[in-house]
Amino acid sequence: MTVVGLWTAWCGATLFVAAALTRSLVAWTTERGIVDRPNARSSHTRSTPRGGGLAIVCIVAVVAALVVALRPAAWHAVAGAVLPALAIAAVSWVDDLGSLRNRTRFAVHLASAIGATAMLGPVTAVDLGSLGMLRFGGMAWPLTLLWIVGLTNAFNFMDGTDGIAGITAAAAGAGIAAAAAACGAGAVAVIAAALAGSAIGFLTLNWPPARIFMGDVGSAFCGFMLAVLPLALFADCRAEALPVAAMALWPFILDTAFTFTRRLCRGENVFQAHRSHLYQRLVIAGWSHKAVACLYGGIAACGAAVAVTPLCDPAMRRAADQVAIATLVATAVMLPGLVWAAERRRDRAVS
Repeated sequence: MTVVGLWTAWCGATLFVAAALTRSLVAWTTERGIVDRPNARSSHTRSTPRGGGLAIVCIVAVVAALVVALRPAAWHAVAGAVLPALAIAAVSWVDDLGSLRNRTRFAVHLASAIGATAMLGPVTAVDLGSLGMLRFGGMAWPLTLLWIVGLTNAFNFMDGTDGIAGITAAAAGAGIAAAAAACGAGAVAVIAAALAGSAIGFLTLNWPPARIFMGDVGSAFCGFMLAVLPLALFADCRAEALPVAAMALWPFILDTAFTFTRRLCRGENVFQAHRSHLYQRLVIAGWSHKAVACLYGGIAACGAAVAVTPLCDPAMRRAADQVAIATLVATAVMLPGLVWAAERRRDRAVS
């Protein structure tokens, strides 16, 4: 069997297991009343069980244990990424069962980020290809913590419409797996591929109309894992792999930053639940959940592919860098533009 065939079989296996486990979680969570009911801030109109992200957490944890058992030398990198992520999953599951204070969740997020950074090391530089190397010097630790905690929360914030978190996790996980494989970090590649495969398996029950939601247990876990997996690579590879994660997650990063800044400028309480993310405004303006998920997932997949290309073929570096810049700029203009156009069309129809 070819290398591509092996990876396809591996992702297919995790997909199948995740789909089966998610299906069982639909009944299990419903029986125990772990359900999201529609309210003024919801984008759904019917009661739906939550906690489907447990399937992703369980599969990644089991795969990580197998990786360590088969390749003991990789235990440090695997433990540095997965153990703090399980702490994130645990506190998020408690939050799914009964609301926790923001300060409690943030404290665990920060402690987990500190633990992961202490074990794996901070991000000291990012390779921007033909644009040069961006070095952080004394800002390495605070910027690394900002990256991890920020992405953990951004992914959680963005899990508000059917399919959007699952499809983005799949695209980003696949991109990181490809980057890790290109760098020869097989252990990280296997775990990232398991995350991608299990996210697709989860999507079989979360694709619009969703039969189960990911919940904080899944969204915070995925955000944390996607942030720290590039840090688990060899020191000389993480500078090249981080742009892959950033490009794949650019729609989530952009939407969160745009919305946070907009609300801050309006004097709103940025810690209060709301429905003003760009993706939420698209749904409110008339876009279907499926269309929004495909838009964000498509941009994520495109970004990951562009960023991975020069790792596989260095001759494509300059062209890939140009396409990457164009993708970043186009997305930054397109998403707010689509929201503006959709809201204007809706207002015209109402009037």
